[in-house]
Amino acid sequence: MPLTDRRARIERVAGSVPARVRWVLGGFGWADLVVAAGVLVVFYVAIRTGAGVNVRFNPSRPLNIDTDPARLPYYAARSLLRMFVALAASIVFTFVYGYAAARSRRLEKVLIPALDILQSVPILGFLTIAVTTLVRLFPHSLLGLELASVFAIFTSQAWNMTFSFYNSLISLPRELDELSRNLRLTRWMRFWKIEVPSATIGLVWNGMLSFGGGWFFLVASEAITVANHDYTLPGVGAFAGAAIAEGNLAGVGYAIVTMAILVVGVNFLFWRPLTAWAEKFKQEQSEAVDVPRSLVLDLLRRSHWSRLFAPAGHAAGELLDRAGRVFGTDTRPLTGSRARRRVGDVVFTLVVVGLIAWGLVGLLRFLTGTGQGLAVFVEPLLLGLATLARVVVVIVAATLVWVPIGVWIGTSPRLARIAQPVVQVLSSFPANFLFPLVTWVLVRTGLSLNIGGAFLMSLGAQWYILFNAIAGAQAIPTDLREATNDLGVRGWQRWRRLILPAIFPYYVTGAITASGGAWNASIVAEIVTFGATTLTASGLGSYIADATATGDYPRILAGIAVMSLYVVGLNRLFWSRLSTLAETRYSLT
Repeated sequence: MPLTDRRARIERVAGSVPARVRWVLGGFGWADLVVAAGVLVVFYVAIRTGAGVNVRFNPSRPLNIDTDPARLPYYAARSLLRMFVALAASIVFTFVYGYAAARSRRLEKVLIPALDILQSVPILGFLTIAVTTLVRLFPHSLLGLELASVFAIFTSQAWNMTFSFYNSLISLPRELDELSRNLRLTRWMRFWKIEVPSATIGLVWNGMLSFGGGWFFLVASEAITVANHDYTLPGVGAFAGAAIAEGNLAGVGYAIVTMAILVVGVNFLFWRPLTAWAEKFKQEQSEAVDVPRSLVLDLLRRSHWSRLFAPAGHAAGELLDRAGRVFGTDTRPLTGSRARRRVGDVVFTLVVVGLIAWGLVGLLRFLTGTGQGLAVFVEPLLLGLATLARVVVVIVAATLVWVPIGVWIGTSPRLARIAQPVVQVLSSFPANFLFPLVTWVLVRTGLSLNIGGAFLMSLGAQWYILFNAIAGAQAIPTDLREATNDLGVRGWQRWRRLILPAIFPYYVTGAITASGGAWNASIVAEIVTFGATTLTASGLGSYIADATATGDYPRILAGIAVMSLYVVGLNRLFWSRLSTLAETRYSLT
């Protein structure tokens, strides 16, 4: 073919390609290759790992967990897949549940106390129900046990994220609410254009913390003992559990190193880009001098893939916005008919009270049928006082230590870039991986677990306060900081006039979650096992753990009910008043 004909053919083909695509493809470089390779690797690992989910399984023969370190990469991939599936489910739950609670006055009175109860229910309580139900639904498949594990991780992530999203919605700036009404946005557009962006910073930080909570309970979700039956799933948590049971310190060390690599890797590749990206939703009039940065986010922004697929993304967004019109426009009146509200409140209250009464009658019938009756509640009520004392110690100590440190980190983006990976590793690292060392120290020193249990509980709960203190400090508008600097406000007056009022709503959210997390952590903190050595503390957590292992369902129900009673009682008598104070007096909006 002559050269002129070949050149003409190339020009005709090039002319048939849209100009935008030619411009994007012409600028492709190493950043685009790295991003494409990374996406392909993620898809390959997910598909390869997911292939082992739906295989044949015999409940009477639990899977054997090989403690050979060569198996750890595969186990790590399986654990990571469960964590992200649970995170996706938690995000969906957060949006639906949090929106319903914030936008319906009647549902709020039920959903928020219910969320308190759900947060207080120990993970072993959920596992007992989930494993029993899902293994029966999938009798010959590992999928049932996988779903039970994902559900357990979900319960360690979802409640904290939902609280954060709910608090962001009820404290939405009034000017944004008025803007939505004036523009007559549909509920769908209001949700995605105003409400979700306004809640993004707090949601990202609490999502990062909730992800760390999932790591904490990874051992419990992958190595399950229910009613004298042992169930195991391939994963880092199960590997650590097997090494602990064998008294294999080297195996525990390999698991610790693997977990540290996972935590650092997820933080670098996922959470740090998210926190840097979330800064665009910060509500302030002046631009911050120093903002969080992420190498991964910079790489994504440098690549041309987002520009190439941007038109398709915009078109899909417009289609969804049009479809979202079915949800209607938010035209709620600021004040409604008092008589209509009163009738609706009465009907709603009767329905809720009826459902609660029906549930209590069913519970009492079950307990009466076992021959134990109400006497089964006496022991957990008394043991709950010991656990309550440990929870109070944890919250007070965490507040005094981590609030100043969190403000220090949050007000310095440069320090946050250095401290955030360290904090993320410490908060996400499962404390029960360190239990063998703690057991050895307690045995050598003769210190009772009744005292050491508070320290173990703090390892799983204190980070909620730290992360919310950081998020609150980062959410302080730059113009307010500059104003206080110009006025020369320093020292205690700066804390009293600016910092404490600004972070108080975030602190309350973190403290409520930390309180519930401390109760939940008591399940694994009040009974510690390494090899043939087992230490037990007197408390409600060890009571529930023992009842779950032996399959004593009346004691399981009694323990869960009493723990929920303690948590909800504290929330109603103490934390709810602080929440009201934060919303009415100390909100920057």
